[in-house]
Amino acid sequence: MSEHQGQPAERPDGDPAPHQAPALPAATVFDALGAEYERAFAGSAAHHASLDRLLEHLAPGSRVLDVGSGTGVPTARRLAAAGHRVVGVDVSPVMTALAARQVPDAEFRCADIRELPWADGEFDAVCVYFSLLQMSRGEQSGLLGRLARAVKPGGRLAVATVPVDVADVSAVFMGQPVVVSSFGEEEFASVVAGAGFTVEERHSVLFTPDHPAGAPEPHLFLHGRRI
Repeated sequence: MSEHQGQPAERPDGDPAPHQAPALPAATVFDALGAEYERAFAGSAAHHASLDRLLEHLAPGSRVLDVGSGTGVPTARRLAAAGHRVVGVDVSPVMTALAARQVPDAEFRCADIRELPWADGEFDAVCVYFSLLQMSRGEQSGLLGRLARAVKPGGRLAVATVPVDVADVSAVFMGQPVVVSSFGEEEFASVVAGAGFTVEERHSVLFTPDHPAGAPEPHLFLHGRRI
């Protein structure tokens, strides 16, 4: 998935280290990574457990929006295999093409999720697995509010992020220069609640990507319901 992760590099004094190359747009980053991203992250037990919890709450044939759908594995694949109607959106043409081949039963669109119009209550659930991190904090809050309106009242949310308190910090993610923003755990839960979801469950883990540059990073999974 085009899950826009990356821990900010820091100098010993704790300040962000200056990056050696300009940050790349998300589409460029994930075009370059392609299936390498899937190999690094798709084996996350916590991600699969989050999908298990989401699937428990979905009625048969639910319409689900997968934000930052990447290669389609594992999120869209598992949802489609369970009989749900999945619409995946990703900014990376390479990722979108991989997803269409790997999960032919789902629909994938190559687009910026911030620019797509959605009808109120168009979806029964929305998944947002690590796809906010290359957006500013304001963009993250605004998008979550728009996604809440796109979900039916009582519909489900599964969202995950790297819960670190940073704003527009330079980082290197799997060899790619990026700029990341995020919230600490409590503040992120408040942002999700403020967007229009009741937060019903949260789970925090340390995960090490299966990649030569992989290092343990905190992952936060929230599950909620549209108010």
